[in-house]
Formats: sequence, C-alpha cells, structure tokens
Amino acid sequence: MKLKFLSLIAVISLVSCGKKEETKSDNSTVKDTTKVEETNVTIPDSTTISNAWNDYMTPGEPHKMLAMESGIWHEEMTMWMEPSAEPMKNTMTAESKMIYGDRYQETIHKGDFMGMPFEGKSILAYNNASQEYTSTWIDNMSTGIMIMSGKYDEATKTINFSGTTVDPVTKKEKTVREIYTIVDENTRKMEMFDVDYSGKEYKSMEIIMTRKK
Repeated sequence: MKLKFLSLIAVISLVSCGKKEETKSDNSTVKDTTKVEETNVTIPDSTTISNAWNDYMTPGEPHKMLAMESGIWHEEMTMWMEPSAEPMKNTMTAESKMIYGDRYQETIHKGDFMGMPFEGKSILAYNNASQEYTSTWIDNMSTGIMIMSGKYDEATKTINFSGTTVDPVTKKEKTVREIYTIVDENTRKMEMFDVDYSGKEYKSMEIIMTRKK
C-alpha cells in the first residue's frame, strides 16, 4: 500500500513538473515583435541655414511684378448680395505701394458703401519659401481678417486665390475664392466668389481697376 502511494506521488510529481516545463517553454517562446523605427534627423549646418534665410528675405521677380502696381487706381465695383440679387454699383479709389524694402504690397481702398464711409487695406505678399502669393484683408466694416493664398498662372496672367472666412450670420467658417487678372499695364480685374446659405458658390463682386495717370 505504501509502495502504491509513493508511486502515485511520483506520477503526480512528474505530471506537475511536465506542466511547469510546458508553461515555462511557452513563456520562453513569446517574443516582443514591436519594431522600433529609427528616424534619421538631418540637422542643417550654419551655412545652409544662413543661405536659406537669405533666399527667404530677398525680393525676386514676383515682388517686381507687385511693385509695377504702385500708384493710384480708380475702381468700378459691382456687387451681388446673393445669386439672384440685382447688381449694386459703386466707385472707389485705391492707392498701392511697396513696403518693408519692396517685400510687400500695401493697398488702401477708400470710398462710400451703402451711404457710409468705407476704408479697407490689403497686404499682398509673395512667399519665397512656399512659392505662392498670400493676401490679407481688413476694413472698417468688419472685425475679422480674411486670408487667402494662391499661385500665379503665367498663361492667363491670373492669381487664383482661395481661403476661408467666418460668416457673421451663421458664425461658421466658409470658403471664399478670388481671381485676380492682370488685363494690361494699367488695368486689373478682381473677381470674388462667395457661397450662399445653401452652400452654392456664386460671383459676389467684380472690380475693374484703372490706373490714374
């Protein structure tokens, strides 16, 4: 009886040891397969950084094109408050000049709008880094800043701007678009496109600018 009992203990011990070895073996085969990706960061030297900033700050051919618009312009404006609305006519005067060492174009627009004195300012820049034009607009009939950017198309002599603004009625952001055309040396055309409350785009404004001699 004692021998059978010892034999039983031996069997239990063997089975137990086998399970422990199996568990140990299973654990030993579990490997961390997570890959650590190494990112190679190239740090530019001081000469590269200096040259890049020098290129960024130096006016080029696009800035010369902006400088060609310096002067006083007569503006014939047509506006549409909504797609089916009757056009509203108005006239204004704009004066353009280059500022900050011929790096930016500043234009001040003055006139009357809806029986009230109106004044607006645009800053137009050509960003040497992004290689695109950026336009900002503020006026005395709003409290926001409209920002648009776009590329110049040599074939059509146009800058096609796009951007966003916040609608004062809905308080929501909406897209706006502008086509600025160099008609000839003394004529420019600006077309603005807005979206109505259904989300449909429509032409909201057109300005024909004629240089005063």
